[in-house]
Amino acid sequence: MMQGFVRPDFADVAVALRATLKHKRGGGGAAAVYFRGEKVVDIWAGTRDPDGRAWEEITTAMSWSTSKGVVATAAHRLVDQGLLDVDAPVGEYWPEFKAAGKEDIRVAHLLDHSAGMHALRGVITNVDELMDWDRTTAALAAAAPAYRAGTRHGYHAITYGFLVGEVLRRVTGLTVNEVVQREIVQPLALDGMSIGARGPAREHVATLLTSWPDPDRTERVVARLDHAKRFQMPLDAFLIDGMPEAIASGAIYDAEVPAINGCFTARSLARMYSALATDEQVAGSSFISSPTMQRATAVRTTARDAIIGFPMRWRLGYHMAATIRGVRPHGFGHFGLGGSGAWADPSLELAVAMTCNRMAGTPFGDQRLLKVGAAAVKSAQRA
Repeated sequence: MMQGFVRPDFADVAVALRATLKHKRGGGGAAAVYFRGEKVVDIWAGTRDPDGRAWEEITTAMSWSTSKGVVATAAHRLVDQGLLDVDAPVGEYWPEFKAAGKEDIRVAHLLDHSAGMHALRGVITNVDELMDWDRTTAALAAAAPAYRAGTRHGYHAITYGFLVGEVLRRVTGLTVNEVVQREIVQPLALDGMSIGARGPAREHVATLLTSWPDPDRTERVVARLDHAKRFQMPLDAFLIDGMPEAIASGAIYDAEVPAINGCFTARSLARMYSALATDEQVAGSSFISSPTMQRATAVRTTARDAIIGFPMRWRLGYHMAATIRGVRPHGFGHFGLGGSGAWADPSLELAVAMTCNRMAGTPFGDQRLLKVGAAAVKSAQRA
């Protein structure tokens, strides 16, 4: 049963979400939409775990790469405060990073995936190291880039969170989650947004419904990704030993892995992107100033991504906003593996978000958010 609130002229969004939840493997999800600064959709349905407990208003879901857009937003808040310069060398904030020929890598290269630092395998060896922040960031600081920064864009699938996150830590003295809480959650009064999920936050996280850690199935999925011509993805950017087991056991929530383990409600994601879509005023000033947003959301490349294999229209921490009715020309945001994602479209003053816990395929063949987003766009255009 669908719960929550839908403004009548956005009823198509509820229809689209309901359709995504009709699956024999079960699961649940939530969708939220803000239009012209007003919340017009805030709905949820289905189950949050294999025992059939209902998805609740406060249920969060680990939303994978959706996390990158949240981390980027926190970074741009620091830009507005004069604490961070995206044109500055990373080594200015993180001196150890200058090693192995990385003196000229700029913060912007980390944000737009053009630093050549996508490799994870070969830098660290297993998930225990991945969950040790200091060990992983030290290994990345010592590593050499795959190519000269700015010459290519190659998706930093997991390393992004540590690279951008360590810059945030050096600038603020806070952990990435603490920065997110200070810069996003508190100013916008959000009710479900964290990097990792410790303490009380863990109680609200939906169980990811996956076939992991079944090694046979995992290897089959990996083999399909590795050999399919349309997905030319080097596995060293995506996988590390022990990752499926850490996710299945819940250990992944105990650490900060800011590229993938953000736990969000759809409502909080949509609220954040609404603040970006509408130049919202918070405590007497813009949540993020127009000049900073213009710089952050300008498309930096239309070329094929060197890791993913097709154009992502990278911005500084965001990519294109796609729906089944096409790409929004002025939209930006971030999708995640497993169906989650969120984006803003300033031309419509529209923000859309979806979270769910049933893993399905890859983020590039998953149409659930694309359908929810298309329904939101159609409703906004009629309003």
